[in-house]
Amino acid sequence: MNRLGNATSPYLRQHADNPVHWREWDADALAEAAERDVPILLSVGYASCHWCHVMAHESFEDEATAALMNDNFVCIKVDREERPDLDSVYMNATVAMTGQGGWPMTCFLTADGAPFYCGTYYPKVPRGGMPSFAQLLTAITDTWHNRRDDVRQASEQVSEALRAQAGGLPDAEFAVTGELLDHAVRAVLADEDPEHAGFGGAPKFPPSALLEGLLRSAERTGDAEVFAAVDRTAEAMARGGIYDQLRGGFARYSVDAAWVVPHFEKMLYDNAQLLRVYGHLARRGGSSLPLRITRETVGFLLDDLGTAEGGFASALDADTHLEPGGPGVEGATYVWTPAELVGELGPLDGAWAAEVFGVSTAGNFEQGTSVLTRYVDPDDLDRLEQVGAVLRKARDGRPQPARDDKVVTAWNGIAITALIEAGAALGQQDWVDAALRCARFLVAEHVVDGRVRRASLGGAVGVAPGILEDYAWLAVALLASHQATGEIEWLHRAQRLLDTVIEHFADPNVPGSWYDTADDAETLVARPRDPIDGATPAGASVLAEALLTAAAASGPAESVRYRELADETLRRGAVVLARAPRSAGQWLTVAEAALRGPLQVAIAVPESAENTSTATDLATVARIAAPGGTVVVAAPADAVPLLADRPAVGGTAAAYVCRGTVCDLPVTTAEELRASLVR
Repeated sequence: MNRLGNATSPYLRQHADNPVHWREWDADALAEAAERDVPILLSVGYASCHWCHVMAHESFEDEATAALMNDNFVCIKVDREERPDLDSVYMNATVAMTGQGGWPMTCFLTADGAPFYCGTYYPKVPRGGMPSFAQLLTAITDTWHNRRDDVRQASEQVSEALRAQAGGLPDAEFAVTGELLDHAVRAVLADEDPEHAGFGGAPKFPPSALLEGLLRSAERTGDAEVFAAVDRTAEAMARGGIYDQLRGGFARYSVDAAWVVPHFEKMLYDNAQLLRVYGHLARRGGSSLPLRITRETVGFLLDDLGTAEGGFASALDADTHLEPGGPGVEGATYVWTPAELVGELGPLDGAWAAEVFGVSTAGNFEQGTSVLTRYVDPDDLDRLEQVGAVLRKARDGRPQPARDDKVVTAWNGIAITALIEAGAALGQQDWVDAALRCARFLVAEHVVDGRVRRASLGGAVGVAPGILEDYAWLAVALLASHQATGEIEWLHRAQRLLDTVIEHFADPNVPGSWYDTADDAETLVARPRDPIDGATPAGASVLAEALLTAAAASGPAESVRYRELADETLRRGAVVLARAPRSAGQWLTVAEAALRGPLQVAIAVPESAENTSTATDLATVARIAAPGGTVVVAAPADAVPLLADRPAVGGTAAAYVCRGTVCDLPVTTAEELRASLVR
């Protein structure tokens, strides 16, 4: 029978009514495969994946296909977002076998979890040189029964390759220096698309962490060309169809090089990372565009992804089901024709909106429809707001894409960090408050007996253990919460998480090298360890940020320990910066902060309530003018480690600026602090 009805993953629940006898990954499922002497059919996907829905509709909802699956396999369904450890292992196997990967992922395993045949989407009928899914099932079944030695040999070879691949980064004689970081930046800029901005060609993904790293590099060097490259990419994405011009928020990627036609799923992790970048650009001033995108992206996070418990949901689906039970239609909620605009707005405003948003009779999407773009800001912004309000209301009345309500620890950690950084710098306390509410929820529900869980649904935490990125991003978020509030308990919570990571995730033989799963986690074919930044940064590169920030914020004993580990981690990550810089955005982000010390601003808040306004002014200046990665804490003297022996001066708030272990004399005015920060 199908056993997915009580799963904590919305993706798994989407398959609870399939005639397939799906079950979740656990020891009992593997034991059943051994007892029945059948292979495991492992299907991995996620809730907002378009082709996952297609394969489900074509094959998993089909009675005849389901019968083939049930009779000959133990069928296991996995949400890659809930079990990234499993996804990592079997995606590596899929890439090794086929040269490419993606979702849905379809793997056939022995009862001990060793893969012997892997692929991705398989159609209902043979197409484009691919066999039908039923043909594949029949062939795998025949091989299992009649060529078992071939199965065993293939599984052993792949398993050995996976274990070798999990060996970590090679030893390399690279040090984190300004020269290395400048080399990485030059290599990245050489790949810039001169026509459309961004890096590389289609499909084009938002280079979120890379943009933050480039910004920090430009702040260190003052290189105007680096700033310009970031601005070009940020503007191209914000004005293209990859950005939702009516409600805010970015789609996962653009199928073309010009950022026009998105793959319509909207992921929390993309929008949280991009909020960090646009918020950073907004506080630098200049164009008003980054500030608008920052505000609208925050609105998307709070309004469209916010959950009742205070967390943030994982994603909005790429597809819209126009009829209940019918197949999903990609982008149906979002696209327009000129006639639809006129129907909602009337002939004058409809024609004007079509010009503003690039909607034509030919269309830029399918069947004469257009994804909205906004390449020029009209002179009449009041008219634009009125038109936008009408179109938003009309679009809200259409069938909507489904939402994956799963609250993932790591991605919520990114959101907390970005909301606090943007809110504190731009004077938006409500953004900070939303972030702190989310942080309190994660601490209360996702941390169980001192260990982090991966995800929750409806406030109920799942059983899947957190991986390195969950611990690391939660620690970064708690450290951001400490900086926003000056409350020491946030720092203590972050320190406890980091101490748990050091105990359970470190490679005992290689200082600075970290596994993605804990030493007491489920034993898989290989223990995952991926140091490359992808759509989300590598757990190790995020941990480097957490360790570096914690070192700056902690007392002497903890500071030395965390800083040594941060330096060792960055030293091992330097090879990624040297050899694959486009896949090292978070490494660059952290390395730039490390090269600065990182910069620390400790603001002593006087005891007298009437004198605290100066402290607020100093904190605001620090958060606006300081480069990315600066640690800023405002608190009474001796209340937190960064304010140890750093009192107010003459009853007035004072700012202490330090670079690594070298500190300036305290300053008491915003002008003095600004001058110290730009020195």
